[in-house]
Amino acid sequence: MTSIKITDRSGAERNITAKDGLSLMENIRDAGFDELLALCGGCLSCATCHVYVGEEHLDKLSPVSEDENDLLDSSDARLPNSRLSCQITISPELEGLRATIAPED
Repeated sequence: MTSIKITDRSGAERNITAKDGLSLMENIRDAGFDELLALCGGCLSCATCHVYVGEEHLDKLSPVSEDENDLLDSSDARLPNSRLSCQITISPELEGLRATIAPED
């Protein structure tokens, strides 16, 4: 289990205990954040699980794939620290990860 901090769209922060091996998206949804739509269920075919990752953990994530990059480009809210939460697998190395749910496009 890995402790991470999620900030919702209203700015409220909540610490959750994430299950290692699941995606960040799955953990956010399992913690009851309904505003993270994740319409494709993690199949990398939409950008409705868009989050902003804390700068201190960006270098610990796998690189953005071409498909993820294309989907993020479709968002008007893309920032340099944007990621699709379905593409981040939780592991102990991500202890303390901060993620903010991006605005809905």
